[in-house]
Amino acid sequence: MPPKIGVLNISDRASAGVYEDIPGKACVALLREWLTTEFEVDYRVIPDEQPVIEAELRRMADESGCCLVVTTGGTGPADRDVTPEATAAVCGKMLPGFGELMRATSLKYVPTAILSRQTAGLRGRTLIVNLPGRPKAIRENLEAVFPAIPYCLDLIGAARLETNEAAMKAFRPK
Repeated sequence: MPPKIGVLNISDRASAGVYEDIPGKACVALLREWLTTEFEVDYRVIPDEQPVIEAELRRMADESGCCLVVTTGGTGPADRDVTPEATAAVCGKMLPGFGELMRATSLKYVPTAILSRQTAGLRGRTLIVNLPGRPKAIRENLEAVFPAIPYCLDLIGAARLETNEAAMKAFRPK
């Protein structure tokens, strides 16, 4: 069976149908571009509600068996932005280096990167990575951290993901 990857767009407006879910689709397109491993996508669009986010992250990790879950949106300083809190609530171990690198990367493009609160953590054998909500920023941030993701999955005993070396080179120590 191919591994599963969860893509979770957290947006009040997209979940209500006010506008199309472009960020989530951008994530799926990047994953298809970068990975040679065939994978299934568990894809959802939900509102910015911490209990709903927590429940969906638990479902994707525990029931769906996703090795990787990427979230888009809800990482800013606004009251409704609670994705990092939901991620921390469901993870047994946090990986702050992901957020540190994403903010440092974003600072090359916008001074407001310091307002971003992206993070990552582990729930069992699932890596959860919070991304911003705009497709351009999603690409920039995911491009920065993705080289470490396949090896992280190896270390936690999750599915092995292989990359298209011409598009995304993963780092695995020899």
